[in-house]
Amino acid sequence: MKYEKSGEGYCLGIESTADDFSVGIADFEGKILANVISAYIPPEGGIHPREAARHHAEVASKVLEEAFKKAGIKPKNLSVIAFAQGPGLGPCLRTGATVARALASYLGVPLVGVNHCVAHIEIGKLKTGAKDPVTLYVSGGNTIVAAFDSGRYRVFGETLDIALGNCLDVFAREAGLRQKAGAPLGAIVEKLALKGEKFIQLPYTVKGMDISFSGLLTATISLLKKGEYSLEDLCYSLQETAFSMVTEVTERALAHTEKKEVLLTGGVAANKRLQEMVKSIAEEHDAVFCVVPSEFAVDNGAMVAWTGVLAFTHGLVTPVDKSFVRLKWRLDEVEVPWVK
Repeated sequence: MKYEKSGEGYCLGIESTADDFSVGIADFEGKILANVISAYIPPEGGIHPREAARHHAEVASKVLEEAFKKAGIKPKNLSVIAFAQGPGLGPCLRTGATVARALASYLGVPLVGVNHCVAHIEIGKLKTGAKDPVTLYVSGGNTIVAAFDSGRYRVFGETLDIALGNCLDVFAREAGLRQKAGAPLGAIVEKLALKGEKFIQLPYTVKGMDISFSGLLTATISLLKKGEYSLEDLCYSLQETAFSMVTEVTERALAHTEKKEVLLTGGVAANKRLQEMVKSIAEEHDAVFCVVPSEFAVDNGAMVAWTGVLAFTHGLVTPVDKSFVRLKWRLDEVEVPWVK
């Protein structure tokens, strides 16, 4: 089947890799027309994939409707549908993929499967103007230091176990902190850390260019249960230690590549203390520090829509029979022909 791109050029992007179901709409010039997010907040504990997927299915039509309303366009104006194909949680990914396939088939427009990690980098570049940065991508599910080389984003360092955002979230839940709408657990930890006054020595694990957070998390929870230190001091020390680890690896990648920009992206990028630390190493290496705006730091449909535009305009489409989700789709497996 041959597709004709409409003159207007709009891409709708669906993000559903974890706890957020989001729909974004971008035009082919990089203007974000809509970015609507509905977050699944579990009653207790971490994300339950099937419950999150049920949430996504329930809110999908409402989120789509709101996105079209905000963008001021109709479904018939769309040129392409993009969806987060991976990595992520299976049930959640499949829900978003099903909605995307149904829309693309009904409208007769092409489908583009987007890598979630690439999308975080591309929205950061779009919104900050960064051209060729070393990227520190930190979120609930991923912790990666990457930079472009020879057709792909290459991973210079990554977590060996849990992600930075997950480390902060698990500690927060152990401390009895509750997530509220509009205030993720990481933001609550950040607020408490500002009141911390005493730095507590905690495990600092950098192995070559990779990072491990599990020992740090276990030690901090152990100290929490002993009750010898205030929660504020523990939050402060946990943040300082974890952020120092990712900043160290980012600085080494920057020194190695000699690139002139550093991009901070992903959900944890909204943390002001982490921004300070990464900015300081960028300045030491005469590099420009760029941080994604907070509304595009969390998982969002706009980043999928914009990456869909980049892929589609460079000849990449995903046949429906090849649109299966990829739970462990690595960043460095993705060809990015739009980056030179």
